[in-house]
Amino acid sequence: MSTTTKRGALAIMGETTPTDYWNDSCSVQELEYGLASGAVGATTNPVIVLGVLKKEMHLWKERIRDIIRENPEGSEDQIAWQLIEEMAIKGAQMLMPVFEREQGRKGRLSIQTDPKLYRNWKAILGQTLHFQTLAPNIQVKIPVTAAGVRAIEEATYNGVSINATVCFTVPQSLAVAEAVERGLARRKSEGLETAVIAPVCTIMVGRVDDWLKVVADKQDIITNPDYLEWAGVAVMKHAYELFRKKGYSTRLLAAAYRNHYHWSEFIGADMVLTIPYTWAKRFNESDVKVESRINNPVNPELIAELSRKFPDFVRAYDERGMSVDEFDGYGATVRTLRSFIGGYQELVALIRDFMIPNPDLK
Repeated sequence: MSTTTKRGALAIMGETTPTDYWNDSCSVQELEYGLASGAVGATTNPVIVLGVLKKEMHLWKERIRDIIRENPEGSEDQIAWQLIEEMAIKGAQMLMPVFEREQGRKGRLSIQTDPKLYRNWKAILGQTLHFQTLAPNIQVKIPVTAAGVRAIEEATYNGVSINATVCFTVPQSLAVAEAVERGLARRKSEGLETAVIAPVCTIMVGRVDDWLKVVADKQDIITNPDYLEWAGVAVMKHAYELFRKKGYSTRLLAAAYRNHYHWSEFIGADMVLTIPYTWAKRFNESDVKVESRINNPVNPELIAELSRKFPDFVRAYDERGMSVDEFDGYGATVRTLRSFIGGYQELVALIRDFMIPNPDLK
């Protein structure tokens, strides 16, 4: 077994490079593993919350019953959101020592706004400002839809550390960074504090790959199959190059892991990697060397072929590939919003089984 495996590759990465590891879950068990492996943050969304309940229902079932009793007129949605918030608060408490040690720059728990609000910036902002009150180290996830971009600027102006999500493309990430800069500039012009605001912008690199594979199947496109494992890496590296050049306050964050490139190719970047528990264990136990690869260029032939065969890769890779008004209709955006909304609806159905158990199953 290599020295890297014994020490833990993710801990070594955090100790020797600017690259931060976050735990992609609010599960108590998984966050404990993450913190022991060098994690300095955590993220969650409706699908993750549902998964946590399925794994750790023994930790939450009595609390769910208590919440129902405490809210005799509460709807299924209200009960579900109180549970989501309490899970976020628990995760935030676990991260508080990191938050205090890093003076607010790290140690945050990301909680996601209701995915059904993706068209309404005022509703997104209202929920964001409420979430901001849950704990000092809360970070709020906002989708990079047209409405979400506006909500991101307003949230930043209101002092919220945002985590832009449902984002897959260079144009989306640039729109987020510019919205954050506008919000920060407005705060500074009014003499308001900005030092501890720590925005990040997610690029869901694995879902970039997923979408191009769907397009290839639907349109009978033949390409080098290895290239489809690198599409998200190419998008992220291009976005990172532009972020560095423009000097944005926002850090990029890689999410949605499908292969080790989504970790190993970003080592050395001033970036966040939010890694699911299963992948974190794999990386920690692997023989992949922890060394900086962020400046290793992606094969230009790969970029040329994907650009020639997939207009949606051009939309993702080219900084002018999409306008803000086109974000909502991008294939990966639609698929992910539907997934998040579906996960939330399944969570509500789970709450329903507590509130009005199915008599046919008794």
